Amino acid sequence: MLKFVGRVVAGFALFFVSFVAVGGLMSAAGHPVPRGRMVDIGEGRQLRLVCEGPAQGVAGDRPLVWLEAGAFGFAADWGATQQALSAAGWRSCAYDRAGMGFSPPGPAPRDGLAIVSDFEKLVAASGEKGPFILVGHSMAGLRLREYAGRNPKQVAGLVLVDAATADASETEAFKPFIKAFTSASRWAARGASLGLFKPLANTRLGDKIGLPPAAQAEKRWAFANGRHNRTAAAEVALWPQSAQQAVAEPAYDPAWPVAVVTAGPVKGRERRKAMQALPAERSQHGYVDHVEAASHTRLLGESFAGHIVKAVEFVGGARKGG
Repeated sequence: MLKFVGRVVAGFALFFVSFVAVGGLMSAAGHPVPRGRMVDIGEGRQLRLVCEGPAQGVAGDRPLVWLEAGAFGFAADWGATQQALSAAGWRSCAYDRAGMGFSPPGPAPRDGLAIVSDFEKLVAASGEKGPFILVGHSMAGLRLREYAGRNPKQVAGLVLVDAATADASETEAFKPFIKAFTSASRWAARGASLGLFKPLANTRLGDKIGLPPAAQAEKRWAFANGRHNRTAAAEVALWPQSAQQAVAEPAYDPAWPVAVVTAGPVKGRERRKAMQALPAERSQHGYVDHVEAASHTRLLGESFAGHIVKAVEFVGGARKGG
């Protein structure tokens, strides 16, 4: 028991030292000082927004890139991608959904309609001008389909990063995964709420992506945060309803450039990869990149973010050429 307590204390000490080493100042609320700014979206509500890269106009005629995180994700997940996009001359914005990361909770239920409605308000309040390149990871594939269907004039193109598609989510083959993921998400929410994840925050479990220091500090904090995990579990539990809401919207316009970037080997996953690639294949300007050395999470990290930048550049180039 003493050895265990010693390891926990040592873990917390290492966590604190790592924050100091990277300049990760802590707020009075006990979390890293958030990057970005809080944006008022109306009705007394705010969402955290992180925009990086050259201001619009300075970046020429390049569209702004909006980044939507997947399940349990928030703006921090895109830290490495935003860093890479900025280096390549692209402006990008990522945000925390209501109740996730540093954004206050929003009204229930947190289904696709609620999330996309919040995103529409954030886009309008951000001051950023469209049309946009929309980039979504994992479960965010549902959000992109719904937003694009509701706001076609705001779409310059799309990048699906190892993303679930609304059509695939409606199939019988996909339902066992949703059921299992929902159950696992509930357990994760319970564990975080009981404080069980705090000793693990500074291990590889706290950052499975491979993020730069500031974003990594945020990700490690959220990994152990009860409210963040409970909100994420609630979102996952509503996956079937969110998929239904997404497929009720029109399919992607074939004129929109669509890039698909997937993680992991193709062999043994041929059916899954084909379903993921379908939106690009249906586009008049499609692009598919299977990053076999990447995992679902590390695809967003410093080691592989360049693949996402290439996909964004393809979409931007195809739009300009078209």
